[in-house]
Parts: sequence; C-alpha cells; structure tokens
Amino acid sequence: MLSLFTKRRVRRLLPLLLPLLLLAVAGVVPFTPSTVAAQTNGCPSVGTNFAGTGPFAVTVQTASVNTFYSPTNLGTSGCTRHPVILWGNGTFTSVSIYDALLRHLASHGFIVAAANTSNAGSGNEMLQGLTQLSQWNGQSGNRFFGRVDLANVGSTGHSQGGGGAINAAKNQGVKTTAPLEPWSGNQVGLQATDTAMFFSGQNDTVVPASSVRSRYTGVTIAAGYAELAGASHFVPVGNAGGFRGPLTGWFRWQLMGDANGRALFAGTNPGLRGNPAWSAYEANARLQSADGGGGGGGGGGGGGGTEQCFTGANSAHVTAGRATSLLLFAFAGGSGAFLGFTWETTSLRGSGTTWNEVASC
Repeated sequence: MLSLFTKRRVRRLLPLLLPLLLLAVAGVVPFTPSTVAAQTNGCPSVGTNFAGTGPFAVTVQTASVNTFYSPTNLGTSGCTRHPVILWGNGTFTSVSIYDALLRHLASHGFIVAAANTSNAGSGNEMLQGLTQLSQWNGQSGNRFFGRVDLANVGSTGHSQGGGGAINAAKNQGVKTTAPLEPWSGNQVGLQATDTAMFFSGQNDTVVPASSVRSRYTGVTIAAGYAELAGASHFVPVGNAGGFRGPLTGWFRWQLMGDANGRALFAGTNPGLRGNPAWSAYEANARLQSADGGGGGGGGGGGGGGTEQCFTGANSAHVTAGRATSLLLFAFAGGSGAFLGFTWETTSLRGSGTTWNEVASC
C-alpha cells in the first residue's frame, strides 16, 4: 500500500497524468470522472461552490407583509418543488439591505420569504410569509401553484431577525434554523426534531460571539456553532460576505439533502473545522452523526436514501457502484474525488450515486 505522502504526490500529479492516460486509452475506456454530487430532491447540484451564484435566474415580488425571492422558472432543471427559507431583517434595516444575499439564496433554488419589517424578533411576520406561500401553492394559475416544498422550510435572519428566525423555527412547519449573529437568548422551545446552526462574528461587539455560543450550548437538538474569523456585526449586510457560502451549504443539506453541504458541518472531519476562515467551529453529537437533511420536494434527482459508510479496497467500491475507475486509479462516485489506486483501502460515506471519502467509518 502506498504511503500517504506518495498518495498526495499522485494527487498533485494527477492533473498532468490524466490527459496522457486518456489519450492512451482513447476509444477504449470511455470515462469522465464526475465533479458534481447528486442530492435527494433533484435540484441541480453546485458541487461545493456554495458562495457562488446558483443556476437559477431570480424573480422578486412584493406583498404587503413579505417580499418573495424565487427562481424565475419554477419547477425546472429537475427542481420540481422548491424549499422555503424565511428571512428576518436586523433592527432598523429593511429587505433591500440584504437584497444580494436573498437573491443568492433564490439562485440556488430556494423560495425566500423576507419579512417587510425592521422588528422581526417575534418571528410572526416571517411565518406570515409561509402562510402566504401555502395559499399560493394551492391556487391554480398562480406561478407558485404546486411548486412550493412545504415539507422543507428553514429560517434565518440577522441580529434581531436572527432571534426571529429562532422563534419562527418553533413553528411546526419549520424544520431548521441558521441565524446570523442572533440577538435574544430565545433558543429554549425549539422542536425536538429541529436542527440549528448558530453563526457568530469573532469581532462582533453588538451581539458578542460568546452570547451566540450560549444559544448553541443551550439546546439539546442537533446543532452547531460557527464563528467567522474577524467578522463584525455588519458582515451579513449585503451579500453576507464569509457567511454566505456556509449558510447556503447548510440549507442545501438540510432542505435539499445535498451531501456536499453536509460535509461542511458533520462527519469525522467537518469542512469548517480547522478552516482558517473560521475562528471556531463546534457540533454536538447529534449533528455530527446526522445523515441527510430534507430533500423530499423535487423529483428525478440522483442519490437519495439514508447515508451509509463502507471501508474496503477501492476495487470493491468500484464493483459495488460506489466508485469508478480509470486504469489503476479510483474516483468516488458522484463527487469524483480521487481515491488513489484501485488496490488501496478507503472509507466512503454516502448513498445512491453520491459518495465522499471520509477518514473512517
């Protein structure tokens, strides 16, 4: 078996070796390693590029209590129904202040209901957005008719709106919350089946990171805490800066079943842990062992099902359909991650057609 050092050297040389190998076997071995992981609800994957603009054009429409950001062409690209994210503004702010972030989330296939209030702490106005979408979802002729995934609803918001997001998640129709620098210690009362990711800023002097961490330590549900290095209280304004990618990844995991999103937060080596962009990351045991999120909405996507973990020779992974091979090299199915030579032993976690290498099972 090759040493880890040797395997790393192969990883670095692979981009140079692969074109030569493909030329050598052209016409003999038709193979293209995939770099896009499937997910359970059928919406198109973005790989791990959660901070980048998603594949959907965005339409914005305003009602009396909420402003709605959504994919322009609902029900397309395999995303039969679209999960919902409820948004709450910070004190003295408006929806327009966060327009870039809300457009970003909608570009990833979500319907965003943003409360038109600068006092979103109760969560009530956010929930009115969900009520409105529920009505539109049942109205024949409405652009939202049959396109709203009411089984997969999450909440987020900034500052006071972050507190409102936590309150909204106490509603039976909301399954996950990911507040940004949330004001108010109101985490008691979240549903036992809820999940939560509490985001803080390392240099936030308005809502100190320690107070946000106390929200995390104050719950028994599956939850995590992430502290953005150097971030002040106002980073979430606009496009949310360094919060944008992980926030999107969280909702893609929890509401779409995106395995790449899960890799940021759970498992033996979460992507945010040890990442220099994040000054702290913690996840309780329930979140660390969590498998997939929702993703019950759309149809036609690959993957799906409960995640499993297998350790074995890469050749065995290939035989079982968890990996593909090119000559002597093996690649994880769906994610396309390079695993090394076919005779090496690795651990893969995933389901269906989407597998990712992990340290161990």
